[in-house]
Amino acid sequence: MAEEAKAKGNAAFSSGDFSAAVRHFSDAIALAPTNHVLYSNRSAAYASLQQYSEALADAKKTVELKPDWSKGYSRLGAAHQGLGHLDDAVSAYKKGLEIDPNNQALKSGLADAQAAASRPPPPPMGSSPFGDTFQGPEMWTKLTADPTTRAYLQQPDFLKMMQDIQRNPNNLNIYLKDSRVMQALGVLLNVKLRTAPEGAEFPESSSPERKRPAESEPVKEAEPEPEPMEIGEGEKEAKERKAKAQKEKEAGNAAYKKKDFETAIQHYTKAIELDDEDISFITNRAAVYLEMGQYEECIKDCDKAVERGRELRSDFKMIARALTRKGSALVKMAKCSKDYEPAIETFQKALTEHRNPDTLKKLNEAEKAKKDLEQQEYFDPKLADEEREKGNEYFKQQKYPEAIKHYTESLRRNPNDPKVNEGGKIHFYVLVHNRFRLS
Repeated sequence: MAEEAKAKGNAAFSSGDFSAAVRHFSDAIALAPTNHVLYSNRSAAYASLQQYSEALADAKKTVELKPDWSKGYSRLGAAHQGLGHLDDAVSAYKKGLEIDPNNQALKSGLADAQAAASRPPPPPMGSSPFGDTFQGPEMWTKLTADPTTRAYLQQPDFLKMMQDIQRNPNNLNIYLKDSRVMQALGVLLNVKLRTAPEGAEFPESSSPERKRPAESEPVKEAEPEPEPMEIGEGEKEAKERKAKAQKEKEAGNAAYKKKDFETAIQHYTKAIELDDEDISFITNRAAVYLEMGQYEECIKDCDKAVERGRELRSDFKMIARALTRKGSALVKMAKCSKDYEPAIETFQKALTEHRNPDTLKKLNEAEKAKKDLEQQEYFDPKLADEEREKGNEYFKQQKYPEAIKHYTESLRRNPNDPKVNEGGKIHFYVLVHNRFRLS
């Protein structure tokens, strides 16, 4: 399932295995190609791998699928910034802030992009031994990938300190007494630093001679903060979507009660888009289609609800409800006795899921309607006369079994035909019939 692959991708991302995250998110996209969150997450994974062209493609797809989702523009800005398209990055962040003006990630991204666009040439290395360490959004990627510093990023005061250091690396000395900054510095330098006790000074050199970053390992080009999934981010987003879906359902219910079916359809459809793990939204929409006489649409929704319900292992009562609703639509569409057969079969399936009195009543009504219609369809006075005459011939020949057969068929074709009683033959027929039945 797409959700399972997505969960694996989130776990891989949180552990820093971005290549695995890309694979899992790709698997999820193959199963749910219209899910904007999956493209957003894969964009973040690509950005963490510095594959900014791929990150940009996924970010654009995210915005295309969900243009009113602010995070999509955050992904778009990060990808543009990684490619050096700073003006495009600024534009993307601003569009996101138009949707969500209080989004801190967008504000931070915009500030970084604007700063990068207006940043003067870096100062001489002598001004700060760690100048390059804090340059560019690569800093945020490294801090997010480390479990310890990732937790620090949730603390506003730490975030503020790191932003200040990034703007002016010379301010590092101001914050070195904070053990979290020490830990972050170790992560950024790819070395393990012992956390100094509170109040201790950080020595200028912890080894005979520390190589400058440019001499030790090539420093990666500045990359944007991909705003990766934080622990619990997926769960938080899912809860928000579910809450919105429930509100849409309530609005749909209110519209349904007012017989405003078109509005009800719109709300239920929105609820389905927000949360595809609650099949009640689908069965409710099916109920509206049933009321509107759009029986084919009702049946499609019922089938969809049953299929999705089995995938999610939903309550049997919910699946039974969908089947009962489908049976009701099939009854409405029935034009001949045979048309009742699929409806009867559907009601029977519903009863195997959950024995509901209302469903049982509908089944009995469908069976009776089928029987009555069969009798109406069988009614044919002309054929009844022909069968009666054949019965008379066999009766005269004292071939009573054959006579009974044709009289019976005559009565079935025309139960109210008085001619069958002519000459008391019907009484004799009954006696003979009983005799043969008992023998």
